[in-house]
Amino acid sequence: MKLLLYAGVLLAGIVLMSFLNFWLAVRPPRIAVPGTPREYRLPSEDVTIETRDGIRLAAWLIPRASATRSPAASGDARAIILLHGYPAEKADMLPIAAALHGELTTLLVDLRYFGRSEGSATTLGHRERFDIVRAVDVLAARGFRAVGVFGYSLGGAVALLAAAEDPRIRAVVAYAPFSDLRVLGRDVYRIFWIAKYPLVELMLAWSRLFLGADISRPSPAMAAARLSIPVLLLASREDEQIPFAHAERLAEALRNNPRAELRLGRGLHNDRAPDFERRVAEFFVEHLR
Repeated sequence: MKLLLYAGVLLAGIVLMSFLNFWLAVRPPRIAVPGTPREYRLPSEDVTIETRDGIRLAAWLIPRASATRSPAASGDARAIILLHGYPAEKADMLPIAAALHGELTTLLVDLRYFGRSEGSATTLGHRERFDIVRAVDVLAARGFRAVGVFGYSLGGAVALLAAAEDPRIRAVVAYAPFSDLRVLGRDVYRIFWIAKYPLVELMLAWSRLFLGADISRPSPAMAAARLSIPVLLLASREDEQIPFAHAERLAEALRNNPRAELRLGRGLHNDRAPDFERRVAEFFVEHLR
């Protein structure tokens, strides 16, 4: 009898822990990142993007330095969507916007729930992929036909997922993205040994109940396997947040894409090389001619 009681208490503990961890995962404390386009001496326009489920996303549109006319009139219809990481906001992308400013227009987006965007929770890429399709719609309405997406961490996963949904996305740079949310969950909760498996599955069950879907599907690796556009993966073996095995899984998913490459960096998850922004700019300028 005591054994059954202990088993019941253990099961109840796992279920409760799974709910609390799910809730914190989709409603994390948000990090306020300081900075505005003006502080970087970048001209900008506040833009609102409405998602297909009626959420309004906040964004900054920063025209390229030499743009004085519409994209169609100037002959340069290229733009890059910049996506921040978890749980940051679009201001974190300002250094990259500044590096691209001389050549390309950028659209910096607060993903749903983060920054100044609406939304009661993040879905960690599941709904965000379609949000980015709406961002492409906004750019297309302004005459931009060649669109690239840069994503940082969660943003990188969203970039891969969105590119698989929208052929108007011509190139992707993904910095330290996860390959599969289910696998990442097991990585995060590895200290629980074999209990990590039911813990993660229960968290996904909560996502079905509260968000109406298994938010781990499709995975970024599944999306990457469908891409034939230029893709640049940036990752470090020393990353303490997203294990390097995720980059290896994504590289394997992209193995049939001759225009995809994995470049290794050094340092922890948020360590950017001194030439990081320049390398991103060079990639997009080359592949969005």
